[in-house]
Amino acid sequence: MACLAMHMPMHLEAMNSNSPVLITGAAQRSGLHLAKHLLAAGQPVIFSYRSHKAGVDELIALGAQGIQADFATDEEILALITSVKKQTPSLRAVIHNASDWAADEQDLSDAATVFRQMFQVHQQAPFLINLGLESLLLACAEKTGQMTDIIHLTDDVVRRGSKKHAAYVASKAALQNLTLSFASRFAPKIKVNAIAPALLAFNEGDDLAYQKKALAKSPLGIAPGFNALTQTVEFLLNQPYMTGAVLPLNGGRHLQA
Repeated sequence: MACLAMHMPMHLEAMNSNSPVLITGAAQRSGLHLAKHLLAAGQPVIFSYRSHKAGVDELIALGAQGIQADFATDEEILALITSVKKQTPSLRAVIHNASDWAADEQDLSDAATVFRQMFQVHQQAPFLINLGLESLLLACAEKTGQMTDIIHLTDDVVRRGSKKHAAYVASKAALQNLTLSFASRFAPKIKVNAIAPALLAFNEGDDLAYQKKALAKSPLGIAPGFNALTQTVEFLLNQPYMTGAVLPLNGGRHLQA
């Protein structure tokens, strides 16, 4: 019997809201893809970006509200929270996509700088933003009678650590742990979950040898593209009975020896 492939439509009912979704770090790659998808579904979006890129203009042209903020300083994190509160009285969700990537340094002073930088972006910023915007998420929950959401984007490499990016991985592990604390603290009106992606899409300039090596790390052996992340975000936003969960989005990498 022939096997028929079925394309299941994405369900946006619980996601679509007059209250915006805040996405941090949405000027490029996964954040840009997610923001564009939500806007196409009629979901208002507020996004942050560290530096101006073409994606910023693209999102603003589509109707999103952009806020420039460098999470390297507490002052700019707090300024972002203030700006969001000025722009909207409620939020449907906060999606922590902003990320920084730096290798560990041999010089101890430089290593300390990298360590602080990683924790500032991946732990301090989400920590303060969650606390600062809790009232807006609660306002949306009260208005709609539905739970609102916080989603932390961590990293599959948290499972095993890294020889060259220990500070980065430790900071993502801390963010993953914050998922548990905030899920407990904000229940029952705000759900807090995490997604731990591995490779989703290659960068321009990644050579074939690197691509082959990277794809071999998972049993599924594909780079699925950013739509895989969008589908997982949608699942969490529409899921009424899940909080404090970490969803692996890794093609089965945990199955490899």
